[in-house]
This record gives sequence, C-alpha cells and structure tokens, in this order.
Amino acid sequence: MTTTAATPPRPAPVDMAHHTHLSGVFAPQREEVDVTDLEVTGELPADLRGSYLRNGPNPRFDPIGSYVYPLDGDAMVHRLEIDGAAARYRNRFVRTPMVLAEEKAGHAIWSGLTDGYTPSAAEVGPELAGTFRQLPDINIVRHGGKLFAMAESDQPYRLDCADLATIGRESFDGAMPFGTTAHPKIDPETGELVIFNYVFDAPYLTWSVVGPDGAVSRPPTPVDGVDAPLMIHDMALTSRYVVLFLCPLIFDIDGMLTGGGLLQWRPERGTRIALVPRDGSAVRWIDCDPMWVWHFANAFDTPQSTTVTVDYVQWTYPGGFADMPQPASSELVRAVLDPDRGTIDRTTIGAAADVEFPRVDDRLLTRSHTRIATVGAGAGDEGGRDSLWFLDVGSGSETRWSPGVAIGEPIYMPGSERDYWGAYGTDPADLTSYFYVLSADDPSAGPLATVRMPIRVPAGLHGAWLPAE
Repeated sequence: MTTTAATPPRPAPVDMAHHTHLSGVFAPQREEVDVTDLEVTGELPADLRGSYLRNGPNPRFDPIGSYVYPLDGDAMVHRLEIDGAAARYRNRFVRTPMVLAEEKAGHAIWSGLTDGYTPSAAEVGPELAGTFRQLPDINIVRHGGKLFAMAESDQPYRLDCADLATIGRESFDGAMPFGTTAHPKIDPETGELVIFNYVFDAPYLTWSVVGPDGAVSRPPTPVDGVDAPLMIHDMALTSRYVVLFLCPLIFDIDGMLTGGGLLQWRPERGTRIALVPRDGSAVRWIDCDPMWVWHFANAFDTPQSTTVTVDYVQWTYPGGFADMPQPASSELVRAVLDPDRGTIDRTTIGAAADVEFPRVDDRLLTRSHTRIATVGAGAGDEGGRDSLWFLDVGSGSETRWSPGVAIGEPIYMPGSERDYWGAYGTDPADLTSYFYVLSADDPSAGPLATVRMPIRVPAGLHGAWLPAE
C-alpha cells in the first residue's frame, strides 16, 4: 500500500515476547475448540449444574502500534459446562467487523486505542475507514434470555447462547445508542439490569435500566453535576441507589492527538461519589481524597438509616495510567457513605496484598453479604496474584488457598444442595490451565475437583456463572 499524506504509515508490530500482557499466562489463544469429557481430578459435585463463561482481551493477530491492557485486545469467550458428572469446553472469538476484516487480510489492521491510528478506505473499505477497533472483551452478561459480550463504554455484542456465535451489536432497539460500560449490575429482587455509561462529551455520564424482559425501562439519563469525561470501570448497586465513584482519571482526547496519553491522572481533583437515586430524584454527592477503584464487591442500604455500605478494592492510583514515585497498592475496603452528612467512613477489611477481583454470591447483590472472595498474593509471596482469599465479613476471619499457579477471578457457583467457588488458573511453568471447584464452606481445604482445560485459557478478565435453566 502506498503511503500518502492521507494514509499514515502502519504502526510497527508490538514486541509480544517482552510484553507482560502478551506473553506467558497472558499470551493470546488463537485456537477455537469444542471438547467434551474433560479430564477431572477429584469429583465434580453432583448438584452443580451450569456454565461458567469468561470473557477477556485476546488479540486475533499479533497487535501493531501499542497494546494497553485491558483496554486493547479482541474478545474471546470461554464456556465451561458442568452437569454434575462431566465437563465440556468451548471457546470462540467475538467476531466484530474488525476481526472479520483482519481474518480476511491475515494480519492486524487496527492499532491500539492509544495510538490514534485508523486504517484507510483503500485498506478496509469506506464503511470501516477511520473507525477504531470495537472491543467487547471485558465481561459477559446474560439478561432477558440474551447473552452479551460487554465492552468498555460501547455497545455490547450479542452472542448465540448455544454455540457462542457472534450475532451482532446490541442497541436494545435503539434505546442505547452509545452502549454501556462492562460492569452493569442485575438486581436479584427486581430482575432489572442497571447500566451506566461514560462518553467524551457532555453530559459525560448516564445511567439506564433494562427490565427483566430485556426492554429498556429507563433510557440513558444524565448524572447531573459531572464536568469532565472520566473513566469509571465498575459500579455498585443498592435497592435505593446507583453508586458511582468518580475517581480523577480523565480522558484527554486533545492530548492524545498531540502525542500525549489518552488517560491522565489528576489527583488534585479528588474523588467524587455519586449516589444516584433509582427513583429518579436528585443525585447525592460525597467528596473525598483521590483514589482509584477498578472493582466493587457489593453495596447495600443500611436498615432504618440513610447510610450506604460499599465493599470495594481501593487503589492509591491506577497503576499503568499514572507516573507516580511509589508503586500503586491496593486493599479491600468497607466504606459507609452518609449522603445526609456528605461523609465517607472507610475501614480496611482483609489482609491480602495486591488484591483485586472481589466477588460475592451474585444472588446477594444490593443486600448484606457475609463472604467476599478476592485474588491476591500469598503470605510473604511477592510473585504476583497466586492465591484466592476468602473473607468472612462478620467475624473478620480470612483464609486463603494457594494453588501455586496464576489464579483468575473467583466466581460463586450455587448448587442445589451446597455452594461452591470456582476459578481458572494457569501454571506459568508449562502453561497448562485448570478450573478449580472449591467448597464455599471450606475453600481453603483445596479443590473438590480440578478440571484440566484442553487448551490454555489466557489470564483475565471477567466471568459469570449461569445456572442451568
């Protein structure tokens, strides 16, 4: 292809061998398989029936330009089906128009999001020229009988529930023209899917509701009082409120176009917490010192009180998106928010180091919970997140299980008789992946069953347990 003023040069390939999130346990998986009768060590619980689906960044071809994890990377969805006696596995790429065009070309065409490079019409045709890569690669959600691969502030992609084939982008009959972020929440009491989304222009932040039937019951509604485009990865939900932490990580489009970074850490702004009443009344605001939050465990309203309790992982700053003298550190925090007084009262709960991916039993979202599982480093281990930590919030007791491999986000799996925790892990020595099934009553005792995966499942990101219907 001839390079002209209108056709900037194609960015150089990324050095995958020396990129943390493109090598080792994070290396992309290019193989798609369907395998039955997976090898199991131990015994799968007879009362556990359903599917664990996990989505994550997985570039279809070796990327060009740059690769910023977890913003970049095509989506691959993994499904592990458990029927109480056997396990089956299937994985598929989410085939966006960009993936299809690159499969036709046999190589990467679009660069990383932070490069600002887009292909020309001569290379991809007029419909795709000037577009950025669509990235439904963060999370997976089932709602209203449909299965969605969730993007970071974009429309999700609908997948076929049976074979994971890509159906297409989902706009909810046009009611969601700009989409949603990757972490909506389903209220177990009402069956509603509550969504938030950020965009680069005013009003910058909106929230929406999709009813149990899949129809939009509240269209995108601005969150009044937001004055800049902020990255907000996750939310919390109570019976009364949509809880949004507006940490000072700002999108700087002008800066990116002139050679700067897309995201800028502005700690002088502090953090603002929005308590958005689900009844549509005025937003309640609480201001506090700068911090960063990737993920929430849960939140709930305090009975006979106006306060809200929120459990989440609090970071000193977003590592990788800010140039700070000290490494970013994290801790599991319980915050009590008082909208009447405008205050936040925080307490560290749990002792895990480098903690992330907090999960609870999803049936308890919006209500008080007793157990939180996270991923963190083992005691005295500085080698990364190799342990699952289990906190009893009531007693404050905490246990851990360390399988000696790189472990992924835990998932709570209710059975008909007992409940379980599950997680993917990959051995960094031989890159073999496993799925572990642990008793929810005594997870530190180790797995009841270990399922050997037929191919390596790349590390990260988010998943959902879907009970058999």
